[in-house]
This record gives sequence, C-alpha cells and structure tokens, in this order.
Amino acid sequence: MRHTNDNYGNLYLRINDILKAKGISKNQICKDLDIPRSNFNRYCRDDFQRIDAVLICKLCWYLNVEAGELIKYKHSDDSSTSQF
Repeated sequence: MRHTNDNYGNLYLRINDILKAKGISKNQICKDLDIPRSNFNRYCRDDFQRIDAVLICKLCWYLNVEAGELIKYKHSDDSSTSQF
C-alpha cells in the first residue's frame, strides 16, 4: 500500500499466485526474462511507486496471462472520499 494514494485505492500484482499455480520459481522467471531478482521481489511484495510497462508485458507474455489477470485494483475503504 506504499505505492498509491490510499484515497484512490491500490494496485496489487498477483505474481506470487500465478507463479505458484504454474509451478514456476522466482529464480527461473528472473533468469529467463533477465530481470534483477531484487527488483522482481519488490513487485512481488507490491512495493513499488510506478509500474514498468515493459516488465508487465514480459510477465504477461511469459506467464501467458492478460494484464487484468496480473494487476488487480482495490478501491479505498475510505468512504469519506468524494467521487468526481
């Protein structure tokens, strides 16, 4: 929840769930896609400020998923937030 303004909700990446379901290790995907493990771990923990579009494309291609299956949006629980 450090990556967006809580008034507008948060983005979550389902990397861990998808890797587990497909039997793919973090080491393997990082090696195959040439992604630094430390960066990948931050995405797995939802600890990011911005999403790298190239990384999302690589993950979708490698995992054979759509972006909407990988990225989830959760509305803020703050009901005092006004809508536009």
